[in-house]
Amino acid sequence: MVLLTNEEFLSQLTLLAQSARKDSSFTVTIKRYDGHDRPKPREGKPPLPTPAEYSCLIRAKSRSKKLSTVVKRDEVAKFMESYAKVLKSSMDGLKKVKKVKNKAKAAQG
Repeated sequence: MVLLTNEEFLSQLTLLAQSARKDSSFTVTIKRYDGHDRPKPREGKPPLPTPAEYSCLIRAKSRSKKLSTVVKRDEVAKFMESYAKVLKSSMDGLKKVKKVKNKAKAAQG
């Protein structure tokens, strides 16, 4: 998995969304990140220190490509605005769902 800066991640996510539009899909996950990249130590060993500030780990995955970035607490609002713009621009090809009315409901109203 490639760890990118926030701006690089958004640009790569745009490309990933455009390539996924043709033949596949992509997923994005967001979770709290404490800065530890190693597993928890075994019993009897000192535990890992708790961080003073948590971050967000954001991952995007397609069939053949994986991207990730770490967003600091202070930059989350700015990043989410940019992230929303990327998603809105890449979701223009969605089909509108037609609602089917129930016959019993149509007869009453």
